[in-house]
Order: sequence, then C-alpha cells, then structure tokens
Amino acid sequence: MSSRTPDSAPILLVEDKDSLRTMLRRSLEAQGHVIVEAVDLPGAVAAIRESRPDLVISDLRLPVGDGFGVLRAAKDDDPDLPVIVMTAYGSIQDAVAAMKEGALDFLAKPIDPDHLVLLVERALAQRRMLAENLLLKEELSARLGAPRIVGESAALKHAILAVQRAAPSDATVLIEGESGTGKELVARALHTLSPRSARPFVAINCAAIPEALLEAELFGHERGAFTGATARKPGKFEMAHRGTLFLDEIGDLPLPLQAKILRALESRSFDRLGGLSPVHVDVRIVAATNRDLREMVAARQFREDLYFRLSVVPITVPPLRDRRDDIPILARHFVDRVCRDVKKRVTLSEAAIGALQCYDWPGNVRELQNCIERAIILTSGDTIQPRHLKLEGDVRQPAERSEAGRWEGFDWSGTLEDVMRRAAAEAERRKLVKALIDARGIRIDAAQRLAIPLAVLLAKLKEHGIE
Repeated sequence: MSSRTPDSAPILLVEDKDSLRTMLRRSLEAQGHVIVEAVDLPGAVAAIRESRPDLVISDLRLPVGDGFGVLRAAKDDDPDLPVIVMTAYGSIQDAVAAMKEGALDFLAKPIDPDHLVLLVERALAQRRMLAENLLLKEELSARLGAPRIVGESAALKHAILAVQRAAPSDATVLIEGESGTGKELVARALHTLSPRSARPFVAINCAAIPEALLEAELFGHERGAFTGATARKPGKFEMAHRGTLFLDEIGDLPLPLQAKILRALESRSFDRLGGLSPVHVDVRIVAATNRDLREMVAARQFREDLYFRLSVVPITVPPLRDRRDDIPILARHFVDRVCRDVKKRVTLSEAAIGALQCYDWPGNVRELQNCIERAIILTSGDTIQPRHLKLEGDVRQPAERSEAGRWEGFDWSGTLEDVMRRAAAEAERRKLVKALIDARGIRIDAAQRLAIPLAVLLAKLKEHGIE
C-alpha cells in the first residue's frame, strides 16, 4: 500500500478506452492513489492546470490530439512533472521518441498492472526526492541569507528552478534579460546556493569601465606596467579565486578583451598587464547581458566561441510586463522595506495596485522599486493613491497599445479554445482594472460603470486576484 496521504496531488490518467482506463484507475486506487481522468488532449491540458498532478500517464494515441501533446503540456506547466506514456506493442519507436522529448518511461500494451504500479511508485519516489532537494536548498538559502527573488509567476518560477539546478555545479551561467529585471540578484543567488558561497562574489560591470582600463580591472597589473602603476594590483579574476566572478553586461565587452576572457576561461590562467608568468585561478564565471548575443554573433560583434563557452547554462529573467501578477507582490514588498527604512507606515490602495498593473514598466523591477520609494515620500497620508505614483501620463491601456505590444507576453500554447479562453480572461481582467482606476478604487462605482451587480464585481476581482 502506498504511503501517500489523502491531500497528496493526484495522478492524471489519459486514455480514451473506457474499459482500459477503468482497469488502470482501479489498480492505482487500490494502492491508495487519487486518480484524475481525461480522454483527449484538451481534457488533459485542463486537468494538468486544475489538478496539478504529481504524475501523468497517457496513451500516445488519442481521439483528439495525442500523447506527445500531453507530454509537452505537462512539461510546459512543470518541467519536472514525470510522464509515463502507453503505446501499442508494435509502436515502441513512438515511445522511444516520447522519451527523447522528456517522458520518464513507457508501458507497452497490454498493460501489466504490477508493472504499472512499479513504474508509478518509482516515478513518484523521484518526484518526492526532487521536491525534498528543492526544500533543502530553499532552507539553506534562508540560512545563508541568499537574495530573495520575489514573485510567484510561472515565468519567474522557471528561472528560479534553473538557478536551483545550476547552483551546485561549476558550470558557466549566462543570465539574459532586460535592464532592471534583477540579473545581479540571480547571480548572487547562484553564488550563495553554490559550494563556493563562503568564498568571494566579485562583480564587474563591463559597460561601466572605459575600454582602456577594463583589461587592468579584469586581470590586474604589475608595478610599472603603465604610467601611474606604482604597485602590483590584483584584478577581478584574481580577487574571485575559489569564488564567483560576475561579468555584468558582457555584451559590451570589446572584441580584443573577448579573446582574452575566452583564453582565461579555457586555461584557467591569465597574464597580468606587465607580467612575465601566468596566474592560475579557480573561478566560476556567471555572465549577464541585456543584449541579444546571438544577433551580435551573427553581426560579428561578439565571438561565437565565447558565446558558447558562456552559455553552458542559460537563464532568462522575464521582464515585469510578462509577470503582471507579480506586480502587487513586488510592490508590497518594496513598500514594507522602504517603510522600515524611513520609519513610516503606508499601504497601497486598490486603485494604486490597478494602476501599477496597467503600466508596462520599461525599466522593470528597478523602475517599480524607484516608483514605490517616490510614492512613499510624496504621500502625506497613510495610503498611496494612483496620483502619488506619477504614472498617469504613462499608463497605457490595451486600446492605446500597438498590435504587437498589445499581445506581448501572451500565452499562445494549447488549442484554439485554450487561447480564446485565456484572451477572454485577460480582456476581462484589464477591463476590471480600468474600471477600478476610473472609479478611484470605489468598488460600487466600478460596478456601476461595468453595469454589473457589486457581488458579481467582488467575485470577479477575487477570481482574477485583484485586490
């Protein structure tokens, strides 16, 4: 009998033949598992989102869609969600193809119930082990004071999961994202969660130092190497020995220095300016950029060999406009932090939160933080209103955006029905936010503007997470 508790996540079983699905369900329920059923791809996609299963078992042949679609939907929702595929005896090559796409294992029909139970227990044991490892890493992060990456959106969770996976290794990491998204915060989290956490974290902004001085900053110099070099000075590589070197804005590195960085990465050694013998170092490299290095490689502005050497583990930090549900969480986080610093007690009004969520934040999290700090200073009361945010001239409603910008960050995955449902939900959310802003946060006025009862408005606000 399984040791699963009644509140454990269920197993999703996707099979269109009623008799086989019933047999499999009963075999698994006899082991104490909770089963959610689907008969085709749309039903499976909906079940993955609603029930958040611990395991998916899917036939590769379905009346609508196929098991490959189920596999991709599962991995899109949670890259670590295990998927077992079922296939007819003569189609083992399809199962092999599914495993290449990320399936954990396969079952050949006719299904042996004992073999099914064995595979299920093995898959769930791996799932529990991964969850326990992530919990241990989070606990370690808290103990070591790792930087807190605030947010709960799926896009951010993917980035955080990539950080947790990459941190224990010495692999070179390339962090990509727009300015202000928090790339250095991610780099510091990588260091703090790594075995090198007790050693130095050394950061250098490749765009902030003149080209003539950058080589000396990176590699150091000997006395007399150039005019004004009155003593030996270690560079950032040397200072980061046995720790982590963070090369911020690596896309602004001049081509001659790119060759020297590549050589240092490959040989783990370099020459100081004016030096006669190589300096050997043990350094983990984390780089970051707000530029598209692939385009720069194509334009011969960035070395292809250095790009591949840096991007062993790529991590993308999403822009704030693609994680709008995180805006209230981040805003309250900044309010709490700033209020502690300035000894002030201030809260955000619902209308202010609505205004924050309607803004596109070209400066991302950094701009949001500055906006909150300014609002706390400007308000003389205990509540931040939209006027304190100084966004009135910059808030762009959906109708004012370009066609491309209007749908930027929209989730186009799944069937046409899935996309239409998400589009309708997003349109409804934006209309609710606009009505709240126009009504200055007064809910009964917003309900009147929308021509709906107040009770319906309150239910919809709760449904969309608008406070």
